Amino acid sequence: MESHAQILLVEDDARLTALITAFLVAQGFKKVRSVADGRAAIATILDDPPDCVILDMLLPGAEGLEVCRAVRGRYRGFILVLTAQDEDIHEVVALDAGADDYLAKPVRPQVLLARLRALLRRGARLSGADERSACIFAGDLAIDGERRMVTRGGVPVALTDAEFDLLWLLASRAPAVLSRDELVGELRGIEFDGLDRSIDMRVSKLRRKLGDDQPPHRRIRTVRGRGYLFVKDR
Repeated sequence: MESHAQILLVEDDARLTALITAFLVAQGFKKVRSVADGRAAIATILDDPPDCVILDMLLPGAEGLEVCRAVRGRYRGFILVLTAQDEDIHEVVALDAGADDYLAKPVRPQVLLARLRALLRRGARLSGADERSACIFAGDLAIDGERRMVTRGGVPVALTDAEFDLLWLLASRAPAVLSRDELVGELRGIEFDGLDRSIDMRVSKLRRKLGDDQPPHRRIRTVRGRGYLFVKDR
């Protein structure tokens, strides 16, 4: 998988760029490119889309958040944010801008590798000929797995890739209750550490976009002590 995956590293620290590039190549990633400017990153991502972008937040030209927002509507690959800003609010903002995962610097190379591989495995699953060829209907909600589109009452609902993946997973497994451990494992390829709130944040955003943010939640319910449940029929 690594030998065919195209990785774009967006980082303005030349020494760190060289270290990460050399590490990834040594791990089997043969197609690793790099740019050091946010504006150049936007053009590169849209003109020649990589499978995954490793994106620093503090960049010349355009900051990482601006890059995320500029490409997210047209770029279908993954964005892994790598930044020195390690406060929770920065993770929330990055995920909200369209990032798929978030790592704070300094990051251990093996952790970066594990997260990158998890995203690529997720991409391989989603592009395969699996159950996503179908549509799921729930009341006025239609979830098209093949086109990765969601409509509510016939009106398109704008979701990030991460939000769509979470919604599809919950809806396709209904009426099963999925724990945070299962959701983090399926969507991020890592073990739930008891502190990761990214799934809860995505559920909250999904509820808001689906018009289900006021309790009692009709579509995505919280099952206390167990996890989340998608309800197809009211």
